[in-house]
Amino acid sequence: MPRKYSLLAALVATATLLPVSAAAAGAAVPDGPTGDKKQQSITWAPCQEEPSAECGKLTVPIDWSKPDGPTVDIAVARRKATDPAARIGSLVVNPGGPGGSGVEFAYGARNFFTPELQRRFDIVGFDPRGVGRSTPVVCSASVYNQMPPTIINSKADFKKWTVFSKTLREDCRARTGPLYDHVDSVNVARDVDALRAALGEQKLTYYGISYGTLIGQMYAELFPDRIRALALDANMDHSLNVKQFLDSEAAALEDSFDEFVGWCDIEASCVLHRQDVRALWERLLAKARAGELYFPGVADRPMTEVQVLWLGVIGTEGPGWRVLAEILRALDGGPPASWMPPMPGRQPVPWDVAHLPTAVLCQDYNLPVRNYKEYVALRKSSNRLAPDMRLNPMPFEDLPICLNHPTNNPQHELRYTGSAPLLVASSIHDPSTPYEWSVNVARQLGPKAVLLTYEGWGHRVYGKEECVTVPIDDYLITQVPPPHGFRCPVGGRAGAKAKPVQPDTWPTDNLPWANPVASRN
Repeated sequence: MPRKYSLLAALVATATLLPVSAAAAGAAVPDGPTGDKKQQSITWAPCQEEPSAECGKLTVPIDWSKPDGPTVDIAVARRKATDPAARIGSLVVNPGGPGGSGVEFAYGARNFFTPELQRRFDIVGFDPRGVGRSTPVVCSASVYNQMPPTIINSKADFKKWTVFSKTLREDCRARTGPLYDHVDSVNVARDVDALRAALGEQKLTYYGISYGTLIGQMYAELFPDRIRALALDANMDHSLNVKQFLDSEAAALEDSFDEFVGWCDIEASCVLHRQDVRALWERLLAKARAGELYFPGVADRPMTEVQVLWLGVIGTEGPGWRVLAEILRALDGGPPASWMPPMPGRQPVPWDVAHLPTAVLCQDYNLPVRNYKEYVALRKSSNRLAPDMRLNPMPFEDLPICLNHPTNNPQHELRYTGSAPLLVASSIHDPSTPYEWSVNVARQLGPKAVLLTYEGWGHRVYGKEECVTVPIDDYLITQVPPPHGFRCPVGGRAGAKAKPVQPDTWPTDNLPWANPVASRN
C-alpha cells in the first residue's frame, strides 16, 4: 500500500524492542480517550539505538471496547524542543506505511523538519500497534515463504491464493496473538488520543504522511474537538471501492512514469537522454517475463516483472529520476549505476518469522474479489490506464493477501464536525497516493479543510519546496492555514525561512527544478 519509506520499512521490521527506565514524565489526564480519569504517564530514557532521543512506551487496551482487558505496549520516541522558552507543545508524527516506524521518524527528525519547527515542538513518533516495536504482526517464515506469485495469471493461481490467504491469516493470528484482530486505523487513532493525554496535551498537534494521514483522518472523525492542528501530507482516500482504488493508483503511477520519460527527453544529464526510454522499459519487462533479468548482486534468482514495476514506483516517489535512469541503463546491459538500492518487491525472508503490516490494510480496506474473472477485469482496467506500468504493484501485491479478510474499518466518506482548521497537502504528480485522493479528502472533511497543492512531483510535499514547507510550518505553529486554493509552483518561495535538507531514499538534490517537465494537469 501506499507507503513512503518502502525500503526503510523492511529494516524497521527487524529492529529489537527498546528497554525503558528512568524517571517518569507524565500528567494527570482530565479526559482520556475513553472518557475516564486515569493517570497516564510515559517513562522516558535515552533510546538504545539513538541516545540523543528519548524512548518510552504507552500501554493501551488491545480492544478499546474492553478498556480493562488485555493490553499492548506502544513504542514512543521524542526529540525535545530545542528552545524550551519557545516550546508550544508536542507534535505527534507518523511516516505512513502501513509498516513505517514513527520511532525511526523521530530519530531522523533533525534531518526532516525545519529548525523552526524543532525549536517550537517536541517531535514525538510512535510505532502503531502491529508495527515495528509495538508487537508487530508476525507470521511463520515457513508459511510466508510459500507465498504464491502475487500477480495472479490463471484460475488455478486464484484458487491457490484463496487457500493460501486463509492459511497465512490463521498462522499470523496464531503467531501474533489477540492483537492481530485489532490493528486497524480506528484503534490506532484511539491510541493516538491516549498518547496525546499521556503527553499532557489538551489538544493534538499532528503531522502524518501517506498511510499516516488515514490515522489522522480517523482521529478527526473520532475526536473532532481535541484537535489543535492536523497536517495531512499525501493522503489516503478511505472512500474508494476496490476498482476505484486500483484504477486511481495505476493512473497516478503511469503519470509519474510519463513525467520521468519527459524529463529524460529534455534533460541532457539523464543517462538515457536521446534514447527511447519506453522501448528500454519494455525490453526489461520482456526479459523479466522470460526469467532472464538479474538484479545486480542477486545471482540466485531472476528478477520478476512485478519487481521491475516496483522500480517505477520507488524511482518516482522522491522522485529519484537520475538514479532510476542509471539503474534502468545498468539492467539493460549498460555501465553499473552509481548506487543500487536493494532489490524491491516481496521476497523470501531468511529469519524464523516474517512481518506482515499488510494486515493493517486488510482491516482498513474491504477489497473484495470474488473470482478470477473479476480479478482479470481489474487488471485490464489498470492496464488501460497504465500502458507502460500495467498496474501499480503496491496495491496489487497486497490484494491477494487481503482476499476474504475481515475488515474492521471499511471505507466510508469522512465526517468532520470540529471547529479547528485542517491542512491537506499533495503534489500533482504523486505515484503512490494520487493527487485526486487529497482533493477528495479535503472535500469530505468540509470547509474547515484547506488543500495545499504542490505543482511538482513525488510522494509527500513537506521539504520539497520552500513555498510548501513554510505554510505547513506556519499552520502547525500558529493554527492558521494558507488560504483555500493555495498552490505552490515548482521553485516557489515563501519568505526568508530556509527549508531543511532532506536525504530522500533516492537523492534528487541536483534535479533542474527551475526547468520542470510541463504539467498536464
